[in-house]
Amino acid sequence: MFVTLTCHAPNAPELGHLLGKHPGSVFERAFSAGTIWVFYPEVAEDHLTISLVAEVDPVGLVRGPASLSSIDQYVNDRPYVASSLTSVALKVAFSSAMSGKTKQHEERLAEKVRWVVALPAIACDAGESLIKHIFEPLGYTVTITRLPLDPHFPSWGQADLYSVRLEGEQTVQDVLSHLYVLLPVLDNSKHYSVGDDEIEKLIDHGGAWLSSHPAREQITRRYLRFKRAFVDSALAQLVEEEQKEAAEEQAEDEKEPEKGAEKKTTSPLLEAVKGLHEQRLNAVMAAVREVGARSLADLGCGEGKLVSMALKESSLERILGMDVSSDALKLAHRRLHLDSMPAAQKARLQLVQGSLLYRDQRLEGFDVAALVEVIEHLDPPRLSAMERVIFEHARPRRVVITTPNREYNVRWESLGQKLRHSDHRFEWTRAECQAWAERIASAYPYRVRWQGLGAEDPELGTPSQLLIFDLFPSHQNGLPKR
Repeated sequence: MFVTLTCHAPNAPELGHLLGKHPGSVFERAFSAGTIWVFYPEVAEDHLTISLVAEVDPVGLVRGPASLSSIDQYVNDRPYVASSLTSVALKVAFSSAMSGKTKQHEERLAEKVRWVVALPAIACDAGESLIKHIFEPLGYTVTITRLPLDPHFPSWGQADLYSVRLEGEQTVQDVLSHLYVLLPVLDNSKHYSVGDDEIEKLIDHGGAWLSSHPAREQITRRYLRFKRAFVDSALAQLVEEEQKEAAEEQAEDEKEPEKGAEKKTTSPLLEAVKGLHEQRLNAVMAAVREVGARSLADLGCGEGKLVSMALKESSLERILGMDVSSDALKLAHRRLHLDSMPAAQKARLQLVQGSLLYRDQRLEGFDVAALVEVIEHLDPPRLSAMERVIFEHARPRRVVITTPNREYNVRWESLGQKLRHSDHRFEWTRAECQAWAERIASAYPYRVRWQGLGAEDPELGTPSQLLIFDLFPSHQNGLPKR
């Protein structure tokens, strides 16, 4: 198997270091299917060519975890064409670059440069149209030549093999992740069995761009070998990724545009997702303002989107962001620029790690507690623990909760009746949500009101649900009054 990647950029040798290899050396390493070599046949100030060669052991293929069968054990093209084996070779050779890590020239990680990728032989059972369909939306110009079954015997016709040239502006990490995910999609014949870990690989290496790819369902199905349960789970996570992307675009849109900059346009679907996310956060902040709150606890704060909005409210003197995930808190720390935040702002904010399943004195004394798309991540038997932590012990003046409406999931073709995220333990219908809310209001000194969030369907309702619980005035001991 042979692949070359040529980049055109000033100080091109620096990009060789981003790939974790010295342009003057030859890298050699054994991998599960044979041996890999990486070397640099061309090194100049304005361009650099990286060659990856993988020598595949055909005997190892037969004995591998997804061993070949019938005549394929004796006659097959696996050792010679770009395939899932090439993806493994790329991961072994460039693992740090694929993860966006480097010890040198970190400032160039996000730089887009012109890449020319040469794939002399690709196996693709679905033909040229699929190759273009999955690479062109990522910004590549695709040139394809179909190869004959045997050049010495033209009458035998053409093979399902193609010589492919990709040209486009990409970051180092993007070009590698595109190849890693999409080569097995074209080949549609992975050399290993597909399990749960393949969903994780797909999301880790493709989630950033696959969530908005027009062929994401086709790519996901072929990557996971049409295994329904795995495909449904992966697509649900990609919908979630699209929502996150929409939220990030929303945050960018709120920034002051540079002079002369053109306004970005987005697809109708992305606009709808952005609209829902914006409505959800705005509805929560409206509930915060309505009660005259001076303090807010964002429980399950994630990357800090609601906290960021809360910091803009001068009336909020105390803001707490809590999440069970340390990684999410690190992202929130970066998103909020906590290290460079003015001292007066920083004094209002506290980010802490904690669980909603255990009583925590840090949660006491707040005017409002918000749980935005959080409760559905809890196992149903543990809901009662969360209820006691929030409604019995912390007892804020107001509790604001948003959660998905499962009935609306059929609106997303990739979901149907499935849950929206693989980590969701449940999703309520409107009737189930309202029944739970009424039970809480009868067990604790709160009154509740329910409303829908998002575009309403006459039969299915809205995509999200909003619950606002208000503590009875007689139980607001020592809480600030309006």
